Amino acid sequence: MAAGMYDSRAAARVPHAAPRGTAWIPVAAQTLIWSGAAGVLGLWWSDTTSVVGMGGWLTDGGRITGLLAGYACAVLLALMARIPVLDRGVGTDRLARWHAMGGRYTLSLALTHTLLIIWGYAVTSHANVVNQTTTLVLHYPDLLKGTAGFLLLVGTGIVSARVARRRLRYETWHYLHFATYLAVFLVFGHQLSNGADFVGNRPAQLAWYAMYLGIAALLLWYRFVVPVRRAMRHRLRVAEVRGEAPGIVSVHLTGEHLDELGAEPGQFFRWRFLAPGLWWAANPYSLSAPAHHRHLRITVKAVGTHSAALATLAPGTRVWAEGPYGGFTAARRTTTRTLLLGGGVGITPLRTLLETLPGDITLVYRARRPEDLALRGELDALAAARGARILYSVDEPAAHCLPLTAAALLQYVPDLRDRDVYLCGPPGMTDTALGALRDAGVQRRRIHHESFAF
Repeated sequence: MAAGMYDSRAAARVPHAAPRGTAWIPVAAQTLIWSGAAGVLGLWWSDTTSVVGMGGWLTDGGRITGLLAGYACAVLLALMARIPVLDRGVGTDRLARWHAMGGRYTLSLALTHTLLIIWGYAVTSHANVVNQTTTLVLHYPDLLKGTAGFLLLVGTGIVSARVARRRLRYETWHYLHFATYLAVFLVFGHQLSNGADFVGNRPAQLAWYAMYLGIAALLLWYRFVVPVRRAMRHRLRVAEVRGEAPGIVSVHLTGEHLDELGAEPGQFFRWRFLAPGLWWAANPYSLSAPAHHRHLRITVKAVGTHSAALATLAPGTRVWAEGPYGGFTAARRTTTRTLLLGGGVGITPLRTLLETLPGDITLVYRARRPEDLALRGELDALAAARGARILYSVDEPAAHCLPLTAAALLQYVPDLRDRDVYLCGPPGMTDTALGALRDAGVQRRRIHHESFAF
């Protein structure tokens, strides 16, 4: 099978123009986060007249790290609140990476705070560390709860480490991660009861309450209330399950008022199928066709027990869909020429973009074998209708493989440097493609990719 090229330029319809760009949102979010951290440091500065002696330096170091750890906990919760403007503007996968990186910093700050406070108090009171720890935990207000919360944070950090994550199923890790909410709740009280920057400082207390209660409201609304309301409103059900390629099926769903979801091409939902063995897990799958007011479609490859079980779904099965999520949309485009680069079932969001993105489109679709090219009939029809160009590449037979190198990409897409690139595929393929695109001189701001490895 040779690489297929479709050069007809007679488009049957002109896709809608792209939405306004969202490149400013990540910058604004980071600016807001760092401004908040500066404000927290300002709180310590304004409340500290002098630092005297080793005990004072240790204790104030503990105060600073404690304030930053408390603020960081609030930021971590906000990043995972699934706030639409952040989710679409920053991207779900980037928010998850910020959350993971921030979690490591938060745990480090909490550990440092604990050690410095105990050490500083022990030096000041001329007590040994063990006795000082016992006194703090058992006799200071809310510190017993704070200690329990701290230990929960440490436990959550341990199960989130890469070594532990590899040994846990995603669903198991996901539910264990909910312990973070309890940990933050337990720790919150001791911040206000014992924090020298809050005791007697009513404005600081009110600001801290406002920050935490505001984020709690966002979490409650977007993580719990909105999904339940949408499930009741849209009443999604499985209409049909259709095979697309070996181990790949499309799940067709029907529902009511689906246009109200506002789903954009390239986005995904977290799907919860109310069937035996599936109802307790909500897994992310992209839409594989533009959303319709009466039906949606996802295309899934069997790579685990959850995805494999979708092939056996019975028509009429109730479905809860949380979303839409992700920023892998037309809003990221910077030019009118685009390369869609996909591998395996990563073709699903790219198929929706092929149909809807305006301008000059080239699609490169890689798979292991010709029969693994899912949705090929649809892709060919879309390319012919709108004058797009498709290059199919397979590993077997090797003669029809397009190497993921800068030279090969530039050979087949000579104007690559002037295009936006939407990239979606397995992690190994994505990493190789990112290196090749950068070697080819494509600017980072023009490379758009989204990963579900949360």
